[in-house]
Amino acid sequence: MLCFDIRSLEARAEVVDGWLDAGDSVWEAGESRPVDPGVHVTGRLSAAGHGRFYFSGHFEGTALAECRRCLAEASVSVSDDVQLIFAESGVDEAGEDDVVVIPAGVRELDLRPAMREEWLLAVPSFALCRDDCRGLCPACGADRNAGDCTCPPPSDPRWDALRGLR
Repeated sequence: MLCFDIRSLEARAEVVDGWLDAGDSVWEAGESRPVDPGVHVTGRLSAAGHGRFYFSGHFEGTALAECRRCLAEASVSVSDDVQLIFAESGVDEAGEDDVVVIPAGVRELDLRPAMREEWLLAVPSFALCRDDCRGLCPACGADRNAGDCTCPPPSDPRWDALRGLR
């Protein structure tokens, strides 16, 4: 459960222990989604003044990405600690960059959009299928992890003048 009644939050802090499912409607097309079951979110959500709430927690999950060397599918573990301030629109701090704005008058505080953003920031841009990935041959495109190709090793043309002196 990642949605909380704002009236109950004003009275007492809530323990957060829920999942942001991979098939949730908060994800947009083309984004780096987590694999099933999704992103596990834990932490504490409490009031931080009138119209303001503070979340301190942690999330973890697994994302699928392309290996930067061989373009094979790679599984990447993603986790991060998160501290967020939620403020109703109209509150002084609501315009700041590090504050998540929630519409005034809503009855529920939904953590899902903020967790989605934090997830997207935490997913690594470059992944490896394994540490010793040999990548693709630059000449023929063969996967060097499957075996060596028959292409000659690439040479740097900047050294041609020195090779001619042999």
